[in-house]
Amino acid sequence: MALGFVVLLTVLVVCTGLVGTSTLCLEWTEIRRTARELDDRLLEIAPYLGVTALFFLAKRTTHGLSLRISESLDWDLTAAIYAVEGEFVAVLQDVVPGATVEFFSSMYMFGFPFLLVTAPILYFMLPTQRHLKELLVAYVLNYLIGSICYTLFIVYGPRNHLKTVSGLMYEFYPQTQEMTAAVSANTNVFPSLHTSLAVVVLLFAWRSRKEYPRWLVISSFVVTGIVFSTMYLGIHWLIDVVAGIALAAFSVYAAERLVARAEGDPGPTAESDESDDGLATDPDLSD
Repeated sequence: MALGFVVLLTVLVVCTGLVGTSTLCLEWTEIRRTARELDDRLLEIAPYLGVTALFFLAKRTTHGLSLRISESLDWDLTAAIYAVEGEFVAVLQDVVPGATVEFFSSMYMFGFPFLLVTAPILYFMLPTQRHLKELLVAYVLNYLIGSICYTLFIVYGPRNHLKTVSGLMYEFYPQTQEMTAAVSANTNVFPSLHTSLAVVVLLFAWRSRKEYPRWLVISSFVVTGIVFSTMYLGIHWLIDVVAGIALAAFSVYAAERLVARAEGDPGPTAESDESDDGLATDPDLSD
C-alpha cells in the first residue's frame, strides 16, 4: 500500500513539474510544430528509443543475476572509501539544519525523476533531435557503467556503515524505503547514479541554453539539490558523488561521438583535419 502511494505521488509531482516547466520553457508555436511533425520525429528517434527500452528490459531481467555475482565476488570497498573520506557525511549532517530534511528528501525522491522525464520531452520539441539522441545514449551509458560497477563492487552507504550517520529520509519518511528498495539494492552506492544522471541533464541544459535558458536555471537548482541530498541523507559518500560527476562527463562526451558515428557525421577530429587540409592546399593561404 505504501509503495503504491509513493509511486502515485511521484507520478503526480513529476507531471506537475513537467507541465510547469513546459509552460515556462516552451512556446505554442513549438508545440504546434511538434504535433505536425510528430510521426517524422518519432520515426527518427525510434532506433534510439528501441535500444534504450531493450537495455532497461535487459537490466531489469538480469538484476538478480547481478546481485548473485556481486555476492560471489565479495569485493567490498566500503572500508577503503571510509579510510579515504572519513566522517565527511557525518559532519555534513551535523552542520545542516534538520528542518531541511523534507526539502532534500523531495529533491532526492521527486526531483530526480522530474529531471529524467522532463529533459527528453523538451528536446523532442526542438526541430532537430540531436540533443535527444545524445541524451538517451548518455542515459544508457550511465546505467551500463553504473550496473557494471554495482556488480563488481559492494559498497554500503554511510547510513549503513557509520553509527554517526542517520538515514534521514527513511527515518522521517519510512514509506519511501519500499520504493527505493524495489529499484535498487543497498550496496548500489559507487558511483552515485543520482548524481551522474542529474549532472548529465545539467550538462545538456548548458549545451541547450540558447534554446532553453529557463531550463538551465531550473535544472541547475534541482541538480544542486539532488547532488547535495545524496550525501546529506546518508545515502552516498562524497567519493560516490565525485565518481558520479566523472561518469556524467564521460557519458556526455562518449554519447556525442557515438551519435555522430551512428548518424554518419564527421567527428570533431575529422572536421579539424579537413579544415587543416584545406588551409594547406589553398594556394592563396600558403606561404
